[in-house]
Amino acid sequence: MSRDESPDSAERSAGATPAVAVVGGGAVGVTAAADLAARGADVTLYDRGDLGSGSSGRAAGVLYDAYAEDVDAALAARAMDRFRAFDRSLPGFSFTPCPYVIAVREGDSDAEAVPAMVDRMREHDRDVAVVDPAALAERFPLVTDDLAVAAVAEGAGWCDPASYVAAMGERARREGVAVETDTPVSLAGDGTEPEPVVAGRSGDPRAFDAVVVAAGAHTAALLGDAGIEVPVVPYRVQALTAGVGGGGPESADGRTAYDGPMVYDATAGAYVRPHPTGLLAGDGTEPVPADPDGYDRTGDDWFVESVSETLRERLDAVGSDGPDVERAWAGLCTATPDGDPLVGPVGDPADRVFVAAGWQGHGFMRAPAIGELVAEGVLASLDGIDAGAPESPWIDAFDPARFDGDEAFEIAEGMSVESRAGE
Repeated sequence: MSRDESPDSAERSAGATPAVAVVGGGAVGVTAAADLAARGADVTLYDRGDLGSGSSGRAAGVLYDAYAEDVDAALAARAMDRFRAFDRSLPGFSFTPCPYVIAVREGDSDAEAVPAMVDRMREHDRDVAVVDPAALAERFPLVTDDLAVAAVAEGAGWCDPASYVAAMGERARREGVAVETDTPVSLAGDGTEPEPVVAGRSGDPRAFDAVVVAAGAHTAALLGDAGIEVPVVPYRVQALTAGVGGGGPESADGRTAYDGPMVYDATAGAYVRPHPTGLLAGDGTEPVPADPDGYDRTGDDWFVESVSETLRERLDAVGSDGPDVERAWAGLCTATPDGDPLVGPVGDPADRVFVAAGWQGHGFMRAPAIGELVAEGVLASLDGIDAGAPESPWIDAFDPARFDGDEAFEIAEGMSVESRAGE
């Protein structure tokens, strides 16, 4: 992947300015649109609602580079580099450094995998270490007497996902992107037309040199209408925000803020991070397909009870009364058969349609790197570089062609120790 943020479009061999449509105004789509425009493309960004109104607006904003698999580690490192750079250069966006703790309880078989996982992360120069649970409790306000093993990733942080999408949307507009919100679209790209076609609300078709589909939970349906099958299945996840009972500084509204690290309790399957009004925590993965237009967007009672119990067990600041829950909500993640995303060209090469979807809950935290990858990959493809060529930016492990598109598979939770270890 190139590290150049503003390539000189004059170096492109094609000469003419390519017209590219990006469908989906979440974190990946808006980043791809801005990066495409920065590289000289004429970009139109479509979203069926407002920017960030889908999964990105409901994301947790937990950011880390703690991966063991080569490709995942490289993408996460690039994403974190850009998040940190945007903290200084993207008006309206801020990144807060914060250590990330992976905790596994006694009796959990995942405990045996953590040291090897950490060793692989360190091979990628990640600042991660296995720590003794007692030492962890001395450093952070955590309850650790039930832990078998823990690891701390120092190079992590958090942000507000909505502010990232809004700020990147403004950057896209400054780069010349035409942003069309409240505009559902349909595709026609079966090779019978010289260019892929996007039909907006009016139904009038518009031809583009390329179309990027980064429509999250609506990806499979949108591409399916154009005769392109992809195995991307949405599933429901949940999160909440809450105040805490004491032991931390006051937040801006006078409530007590959680001032500890981000924590992923792998045994409970729950995570927590600081939040301006206290803390943000999540869990509640439902491993069944969800209807992106008809799913329940409110948090379930069982989820609130379950994650509140985990917070009581893990955080000193919460206390026996549990967290003071403000709001609980649900959003959608997308799964693929092997847990890796689909990023690259789909359908007949003549269609010039590209996809970026299937994040298993890790899409927002990798959006700066994936958006950049999509921009470079699309322009390389339009320049005639085959996706399988050594000089192509596309990543082989994410090639959509590895699937037929009609695979049946079980949805797996994407934040597990197993998935992060690259097993």
